[in-house]
Amino acid sequence: MNTITILETKDLCVNYSGIQALKNINLYINSGEVVTLIGANGAGKTTTLRAISKIINIKSGEILYSGRNIIKRPPHEIVKLGIAHSPEGRRVLAKQTVYDNLMLGAFIHNDKAKIQADIKHQFELFPRLAERRNQLAGTLSGGEQQMLAIARALMSRPKLLLLDEPSLGLAPAIVKEIFTIIQNLRETGVTILLVEQNANLALQIADRGYVLEAGSITLTGAASELITDERVMKAYLG
Repeated sequence: MNTITILETKDLCVNYSGIQALKNINLYINSGEVVTLIGANGAGKTTTLRAISKIINIKSGEILYSGRNIIKRPPHEIVKLGIAHSPEGRRVLAKQTVYDNLMLGAFIHNDKAKIQADIKHQFELFPRLAERRNQLAGTLSGGEQQMLAIARALMSRPKLLLLDEPSLGLAPAIVKEIFTIIQNLRETGVTILLVEQNANLALQIADRGYVLEAGSITLTGAASELITDERVMKAYLG
């Protein structure tokens, strides 16, 4: 089987207020993979995802999606191309219902029948959301809001899903449920770039990983190798 690279960054650099937040980031993601970025707070993990989804300005470098440089594309076009972003902190619309949040995720589509079919699919994937379809998102639990954030991103039918800190602030039982869902998504063919504070858990489900330190990639390899690497174990696995 031929390996298809769905996304690649080349010498990606990002500045924040004159400070270089990302320094020549070179990474790639093959179709069907789960790739994780691990590192300490402030290492540049979230910035990398925001750069790919074009939420922030990029100083220099290239972002290749299916072989095309998308560096000049605005955020809404990035979504249309097939990249969806489930951000850190969930950022659901608190005063809108679960159903309305999902509808927002489908903003690039016009076929009402397909949109309703997609909502039905998300309710099958996340039964708790089905039970709360008319509930205001701000009244959901943290775990339910995280499910909604992921479901909303999936409403655009992405080929590549950027997942930022899906376990942040959640109880262990809910974290386990969220990561089971992530594994199930992978099995349906969704490619995932995962930023996760729980490096051990991320490396258990990932194919490959990159270690970021102070805006630079310092280590990369198969997840099975990184999880037993002494440097990774000492710094991130406790």
